[in-house]
Amino acid sequence: MQTYLNVAQIVLSLALILAILLQVRGGGLGGIFGQADSVFRTRRGVEKTLFQLTIILVVLFIIVSIVTLKVS
Repeated sequence: MQTYLNVAQIVLSLALILAILLQVRGGGLGGIFGQADSVFRTRRGVEKTLFQLTIILVVLFIIVSIVTLKVS
């Protein structure tokens, strides 16, 4: 059981890293140095789906992590 939970945690972490890296921020390097983003825009289409997938992956990762702690 412990092995399956560890594998699930690794797979979820890789999927979470990929989902975060795929999210595009339109600020460029200006956001790093504190440039304010003057345009407010909503997430639509694929960007919204990717954002929701990221939230689901985070919740699943936390649940698997807690279950792993309880089992060990």
